[in-house]
Amino acid sequence: MLSLALSRRHALSLASVLALGLPLAAPFDASADEAKRIVSIGGTVTEIIYALGEGDRIVAVDTTSLYPAEATSKPNIGYVRQVSAEGVLSQTPDLIVAEGGAGPVDSINILKASGLDFVSIASPPETATIPDKIRAVGQAVGSVYKAEDLAKSVEASLKAIEDKVKTTSGPKKKVLFALSLANGRVMAAGTESSADAMIRLAGGENAVSTVSGFKPLTDEAVIAAAPDVILVMSGGGQHLTAEQAFALPALAATPAGRNKAFLTMDGLYLLGLGPRAAAAAADLHAMLYPEASKP
Repeated sequence: MLSLALSRRHALSLASVLALGLPLAAPFDASADEAKRIVSIGGTVTEIIYALGEGDRIVAVDTTSLYPAEATSKPNIGYVRQVSAEGVLSQTPDLIVAEGGAGPVDSINILKASGLDFVSIASPPETATIPDKIRAVGQAVGSVYKAEDLAKSVEASLKAIEDKVKTTSGPKKKVLFALSLANGRVMAAGTESSADAMIRLAGGENAVSTVSGFKPLTDEAVIAAAPDVILVMSGGGQHLTAEQAFALPALAATPAGRNKAFLTMDGLYLLGLGPRAAAAAADLHAMLYPEASKP
Protein backbone atom coordinates (compact mmCIF):
# COMPACT_ATOMS: atom_id res chain seq x y z
CA MET A 1 0.00 0.00 0.00
CA LEU A 2 1.08 3.57 -0.59
CA SER A 3 2.23 5.46 2.45
CA LEU A 4 -0.47 7.79 3.71
CA ALA A 5 -0.05 10.49 6.32
CA LEU A 6 -3.27 10.04 8.24
CA SER A 7 -4.88 12.91 10.06
CA ARG A 8 -5.63 12.51 13.75
CA ARG A 9 -9.31 11.96 12.98
CA HIS A 10 -8.68 9.20 10.45
CA ALA A 11 -6.06 7.59 12.65
CA LEU A 12 -8.60 7.36 15.47
CA SER A 13 -11.15 5.88 13.08
CA LEU A 14 -8.70 3.21 12.02
CA ALA A 15 -7.81 2.51 15.66
CA SER A 16 -11.51 1.99 16.37
CA VAL A 17 -11.80 -0.52 13.54
CA LEU A 18 -8.79 -2.45 14.82
CA ALA A 19 -10.21 -2.43 18.35
CA LEU A 20 -13.41 -4.01 17.04
CA GLY A 21 -11.37 -6.79 15.47
CA LEU A 22 -12.54 -6.12 11.91
CA PRO A 23 -10.28 -7.47 9.15
CA LEU A 24 -8.07 -4.92 7.41
CA ALA A 25 -9.32 -6.23 4.07
CA ALA A 26 -12.69 -4.63 4.90
CA PRO A 27 -11.87 -0.88 4.78
CA PHE A 28 -13.57 1.36 7.28
CA ASP A 29 -16.08 3.95 6.12
CA ALA A 30 -15.47 7.41 7.53
CA SER A 31 -18.53 8.90 5.79
CA ALA A 32 -20.19 9.68 9.13
CA ASP A 33 -17.37 12.12 9.84
CA GLU A 34 -16.95 13.63 6.38
CA ALA A 35 -15.10 16.85 5.79
CA LYS A 36 -17.38 19.44 4.20
CA ARG A 37 -14.69 21.78 2.84
CA ILE A 38 -11.77 20.09 1.08
CA VAL A 39 -8.79 21.83 -0.50
CA SER A 40 -7.33 19.53 -3.14
CA ILE A 41 -3.69 20.08 -4.11
CA GLY A 42 -2.63 18.16 -7.21
CA GLY A 43 -4.44 17.45 -10.46
CA THR A 44 -4.57 13.69 -9.95
CA VAL A 45 -5.90 13.97 -6.40
CA THR A 46 -8.62 16.32 -7.64
CA GLU A 47 -9.48 13.98 -10.51
CA ILE A 48 -9.82 11.04 -8.13
CA ILE A 49 -12.03 12.96 -5.70
CA TYR A 50 -14.36 13.85 -8.59
CA ALA A 51 -14.28 10.27 -9.85
CA LEU A 52 -15.48 9.18 -6.42
CA GLY A 53 -18.44 11.55 -6.73
CA GLU A 54 -17.17 13.89 -4.02
CA GLY A 55 -16.26 16.92 -6.12
CA ASP A 56 -18.95 19.10 -4.57
CA ARG A 57 -17.01 19.00 -1.29
CA ILE A 58 -13.95 20.62 -2.87
CA VAL A 59 -13.74 24.34 -2.13
CA ALA A 60 -10.39 25.12 -3.78
CA VAL A 61 -7.80 23.49 -6.08
CA ASP A 62 -4.34 24.13 -7.49
CA THR A 63 -3.49 25.15 -11.07
CA THR A 64 -2.83 21.56 -12.19
CA SER A 65 -6.42 20.54 -11.35
CA LEU A 66 -7.76 20.78 -14.89
CA TYR A 67 -9.96 17.68 -15.03
CA PRO A 68 -12.86 17.41 -14.93
CA ALA A 69 -13.74 20.83 -16.32
CA GLU A 70 -15.83 21.66 -13.24
CA ALA A 71 -12.66 21.73 -11.17
CA THR A 72 -11.39 24.78 -13.03
CA SER A 73 -14.28 26.86 -11.68
CA LYS A 74 -13.09 26.39 -8.09
CA PRO A 75 -10.98 29.05 -6.31
CA ASN A 76 -7.30 28.52 -7.11
CA ILE A 77 -4.54 28.38 -4.50
CA GLY A 78 -1.54 28.33 -6.88
CA TYR A 79 0.75 25.83 -8.54
CA VAL A 80 1.09 22.47 -6.77
CA ARG A 81 4.76 23.09 -5.92
CA GLN A 82 4.29 26.77 -5.09
CA VAL A 83 1.23 26.68 -2.86
CA SER A 84 0.42 29.68 -0.69
CA ALA A 85 -0.38 28.53 2.85
CA GLU A 86 -2.31 31.74 3.41
CA GLY A 87 -4.35 31.11 0.26
CA VAL A 88 -5.24 27.61 1.43
CA LEU A 89 -6.17 28.74 4.94
CA SER A 90 -8.31 31.57 3.57
CA GLN A 91 -10.66 28.91 2.16
CA THR A 92 -11.40 27.73 5.74
CA PRO A 93 -11.02 24.04 4.87
CA ASP A 94 -11.57 21.21 7.31
CA LEU A 95 -9.45 18.81 5.21
CA ILE A 96 -6.45 19.31 2.93
CA VAL A 97 -5.50 16.50 0.55
CA ALA A 98 -2.20 16.97 -1.28
CA GLU A 99 -0.14 14.94 -3.70
CA GLY A 100 3.29 13.94 -2.48
CA GLY A 101 5.78 16.53 -3.64
CA ALA A 102 3.45 19.48 -3.07
CA GLY A 103 5.33 22.50 -1.84
CA PRO A 104 7.13 24.60 -0.99
CA VAL A 105 8.19 22.85 2.21
CA ASP A 106 7.59 25.94 4.37
CA SER A 107 3.99 26.26 3.16
CA ILE A 108 3.29 22.58 3.69
CA ASN A 109 4.77 22.72 7.19
CA ILE A 110 2.52 25.67 8.03
CA LEU A 111 -0.54 23.75 6.82
CA LYS A 112 0.45 20.65 8.80
CA ALA A 113 0.96 22.77 11.92
CA SER A 114 -2.35 24.58 11.51
CA GLY A 115 -4.36 21.92 13.34
CA LEU A 116 -6.35 21.11 10.19
CA ASP A 117 -6.55 17.57 8.89
CA PHE A 118 -3.77 17.21 6.29
CA VAL A 119 -3.35 14.06 4.19
CA SER A 120 -0.40 13.52 1.85
CA ILE A 121 -0.93 11.04 -0.99
CA ALA A 122 2.23 9.33 -2.19
CA SER A 123 2.62 9.57 -5.97
CA PRO A 124 5.47 7.37 -7.18
CA PRO A 125 6.00 7.35 -10.97
CA GLU A 126 4.70 3.80 -11.38
CA THR A 127 1.45 2.73 -13.03
CA ALA A 128 1.14 -0.28 -10.72
CA THR A 129 0.57 2.01 -7.74
CA ILE A 130 -2.40 3.87 -9.25
CA PRO A 131 -5.06 1.65 -7.62
CA ASP A 132 -3.53 2.16 -4.17
CA LYS A 133 -3.37 5.90 -4.80
CA ILE A 134 -7.12 5.81 -5.45
CA ARG A 135 -7.66 3.83 -2.25
CA ALA A 136 -5.58 6.34 -0.28
CA VAL A 137 -7.63 9.28 -1.54
CA GLY A 138 -10.83 7.38 -0.82
CA GLN A 139 -9.74 6.78 2.74
CA ALA A 140 -8.79 10.43 3.15
CA VAL A 141 -12.22 11.71 2.09
CA GLY A 142 -14.27 8.94 3.70
CA SER A 143 -15.31 7.19 0.48
CA VAL A 144 -13.47 3.92 1.01
CA TYR A 145 -15.94 1.59 -0.67
CA LYS A 146 -16.37 3.75 -3.76
CA ALA A 147 -12.58 3.96 -3.97
CA GLU A 148 -12.24 0.19 -3.78
CA ASP A 149 -14.68 -0.23 -6.66
CA LEU A 150 -12.84 2.37 -8.72
CA ALA A 151 -9.44 0.88 -7.88
CA LYS A 152 -10.55 -2.58 -9.03
CA SER A 153 -11.94 -1.12 -12.26
CA VAL A 154 -8.64 0.66 -12.91
CA GLU A 155 -6.70 -2.52 -12.15
CA ALA A 156 -8.74 -4.33 -14.79
CA SER A 157 -8.16 -1.54 -17.31
CA LEU A 158 -4.41 -1.54 -16.68
CA LYS A 159 -4.27 -5.31 -17.19
CA ALA A 160 -6.24 -4.95 -20.43
CA ILE A 161 -3.76 -2.53 -21.98
CA GLU A 162 -0.84 -4.64 -20.73
CA ASP A 163 -2.38 -7.69 -22.43
CA LYS A 164 -2.97 -5.74 -25.64
CA VAL A 165 0.63 -4.53 -25.71
CA LYS A 166 1.86 -8.12 -25.40
CA THR A 167 0.09 -8.99 -28.66
CA THR A 168 1.68 -6.13 -30.62
CA SER A 169 4.22 -7.55 -33.06
CA GLY A 170 7.37 -5.92 -34.35
CA PRO A 171 10.08 -3.84 -32.68
CA LYS A 172 9.19 -1.37 -29.98
CA LYS A 173 9.09 2.30 -30.93
CA LYS A 174 11.71 4.41 -29.18
CA VAL A 175 9.97 7.43 -27.71
CA LEU A 176 11.60 10.63 -26.47
CA PHE A 177 9.33 12.64 -24.18
CA ALA A 178 10.33 16.30 -24.44
CA LEU A 179 9.01 18.53 -21.68
CA SER A 180 10.41 21.79 -23.03
CA LEU A 181 13.49 23.55 -24.35
CA ALA A 182 16.00 24.84 -21.81
CA ASN A 183 18.75 27.06 -23.21
CA GLY A 184 18.49 25.35 -26.55
CA ARG A 185 18.56 21.87 -25.03
CA VAL A 186 15.74 19.35 -24.89
CA MET A 187 14.41 18.75 -21.37
CA ALA A 188 13.67 15.03 -21.63
CA ALA A 189 12.13 12.40 -19.39
CA GLY A 190 14.42 9.61 -18.28
CA THR A 191 13.68 6.64 -16.06
CA GLU A 192 11.79 7.04 -12.78
CA SER A 193 9.39 9.55 -14.35
CA SER A 194 5.67 9.41 -15.07
CA ALA A 195 6.43 9.82 -18.78
CA ASP A 196 8.70 6.74 -18.69
CA ALA A 197 5.98 4.75 -16.92
CA MET A 198 3.36 5.68 -19.51
CA ILE A 199 5.64 5.06 -22.50
CA ARG A 200 6.32 1.55 -21.20
CA LEU A 201 2.63 0.92 -20.41
CA ALA A 202 1.80 1.90 -24.00
CA GLY A 203 4.30 -0.61 -25.36
CA GLY A 204 7.03 1.84 -26.26
CA GLU A 205 10.66 2.09 -25.21
CA ASN A 206 11.96 5.20 -23.51
CA ALA A 207 14.72 6.48 -25.79
CA VAL A 208 16.36 8.20 -22.81
CA SER A 209 17.25 5.48 -20.34
CA THR A 210 20.65 6.82 -19.28
CA VAL A 211 19.25 9.53 -16.99
CA SER A 212 16.72 9.59 -14.16
CA GLY A 213 13.87 12.08 -13.96
CA PHE A 214 13.77 15.12 -16.22
CA LYS A 215 17.15 16.28 -17.50
CA PRO A 216 18.42 18.55 -20.31
CA LEU A 217 20.16 16.54 -23.04
CA THR A 218 23.24 17.50 -25.00
CA ASP A 219 23.00 17.33 -28.78
CA GLU A 220 25.19 14.24 -28.68
CA ALA A 221 22.81 12.55 -26.23
CA VAL A 222 19.78 13.34 -28.41
CA ILE A 223 21.44 11.88 -31.48
CA ALA A 224 22.60 8.80 -29.54
CA ALA A 225 19.06 8.27 -28.21
CA ALA A 226 17.84 7.93 -31.83
CA PRO A 227 14.13 8.25 -31.03
CA ASP A 228 11.56 7.04 -33.53
CA VAL A 229 8.95 9.42 -32.10
CA ILE A 230 8.96 12.71 -30.20
CA LEU A 231 6.17 12.96 -27.59
CA VAL A 232 5.16 16.24 -25.93
CA MET A 233 2.33 17.70 -23.87
CA SER A 234 -0.22 19.73 -25.80
CA GLY A 235 -0.85 23.38 -25.01
CA GLY A 236 1.05 25.78 -22.79
CA GLY A 237 3.61 28.38 -23.69
CA GLN A 238 6.65 26.27 -22.79
CA HIS A 239 5.64 23.12 -24.60
CA LEU A 240 7.40 22.21 -27.83
CA THR A 241 5.78 22.42 -31.23
CA ALA A 242 6.85 20.20 -34.11
CA GLU A 243 8.39 23.21 -35.83
CA GLN A 244 10.47 24.08 -32.77
CA ALA A 245 11.52 20.50 -32.21
CA PHE A 246 12.68 19.72 -35.71
CA ALA A 247 14.36 23.10 -36.10
CA LEU A 248 16.95 21.70 -33.69
CA PRO A 249 19.68 20.01 -35.74
CA ALA A 250 20.09 17.21 -33.19
CA LEU A 251 16.40 16.24 -33.27
CA ALA A 252 16.22 16.73 -37.02
CA ALA A 253 19.02 14.15 -37.37
CA THR A 254 17.10 11.44 -35.51
CA PRO A 255 14.72 8.90 -37.10
CA ALA A 256 11.86 10.93 -35.60
CA GLY A 257 13.17 14.08 -37.28
CA ARG A 258 13.62 12.42 -40.63
CA ASN A 259 10.07 11.03 -40.52
CA LYS A 260 8.55 14.07 -38.78
CA ALA A 261 7.13 11.70 -36.16
CA PHE A 262 5.69 14.02 -33.52
CA LEU A 263 2.88 13.23 -31.06
CA THR A 264 1.05 15.46 -28.58
CA MET A 265 -1.19 14.54 -25.66
CA ASP A 266 -2.87 16.43 -22.83
CA GLY A 267 -0.42 16.67 -19.95
CA LEU A 268 -2.64 15.58 -17.06
CA TYR A 269 -4.18 12.80 -19.14
CA LEU A 270 -0.78 11.44 -20.14
CA LEU A 271 1.28 12.05 -17.00
CA GLY A 272 -1.23 12.21 -14.14
CA LEU A 273 -1.13 8.47 -13.37
CA GLY A 274 -4.73 8.63 -12.24
CA PRO A 275 -7.99 6.86 -13.13
CA ARG A 276 -7.59 7.59 -16.86
CA ALA A 277 -4.04 6.22 -17.18
CA ALA A 278 -5.05 3.02 -18.95
CA ALA A 279 -7.14 4.97 -21.47
CA ALA A 280 -4.24 7.37 -22.06
CA ALA A 281 -1.86 4.46 -22.59
CA ALA A 282 -4.31 2.85 -25.02
CA ASP A 283 -4.50 6.11 -26.99
CA LEU A 284 -0.71 6.42 -27.04
CA HIS A 285 -0.37 2.78 -28.11
CA ALA A 286 -2.78 3.41 -31.00
CA MET A 287 -0.70 6.41 -32.13
CA LEU A 288 2.58 4.51 -31.85
CA TYR A 289 1.28 1.37 -33.55
CA PRO A 290 -1.61 2.39 -35.83
CA GLU A 291 -1.51 -0.93 -37.70
CA ALA A 292 -2.14 -2.83 -34.45
CA SER A 293 -5.29 -0.79 -33.83
CA LYS A 294 -6.96 -1.64 -37.12
CA PRO A 295 -9.77 -4.24 -37.00
